[in-house]
Amino acid sequence: MWVDVLLLSQLAARPSHGYELRRRVEAATGIKLHNNSLYPALRRFGEAGAVTRTLEPQEGRPPRHVYTLTDVGRELLHDQLADLPEDLAGDEAEFLARLAGFGRLTPAERRGVLDARRRVLADRRARLAGLSEAAGSAGPDAPGDPWAALVLDEVLRRIREEQSWLDRLALRADEPTTVADTTEEKP
Repeated sequence: MWVDVLLLSQLAARPSHGYELRRRVEAATGIKLHNNSLYPALRRFGEAGAVTRTLEPQEGRPPRHVYTLTDVGRELLHDQLADLPEDLAGDEAEFLARLAGFGRLTPAERRGVLDARRRVLADRRARLAGLSEAAGSAGPDAPGDPWAALVLDEVLRRIREEQSWLDRLALRADEPTTVADTTEEKP
């Protein structure tokens, strides 16, 4: 689903042909986007009325398809950005894709996304802290893998760090945004 968010976000910036769109998503994420992910998504968007596809002539080559986001597509993008279901909130890519689109959301919608991520991290931290306590109460002579304890400590440290970062983001959630949602290129 994060791929859909990124594709729609890129199309909100400007119309693109498939190859250009793929390059822009790959440049933004560092993740290789395969045609078997890109074109089915574009086809789904077209069937939903979220994008239109027009032919652009090219000299000495077959025309290429250019995809343009529609008003329905803007609504779909907004809805996907504003909604972070619990089952997706634990996925870092899903969360970061939405965070990158915070400029398109209201403060309340931003807080909702942040809260969904916070709940998942709090649950994860509580579960892992319980494991850590259980391992510690077994005593120093109990069999166990010290490397596993190091990993557990590091994961807990990362969760605490992200929770702190989310607190800082929440303080900025009410700041006004200036994202222009247009499909026309700026001169």
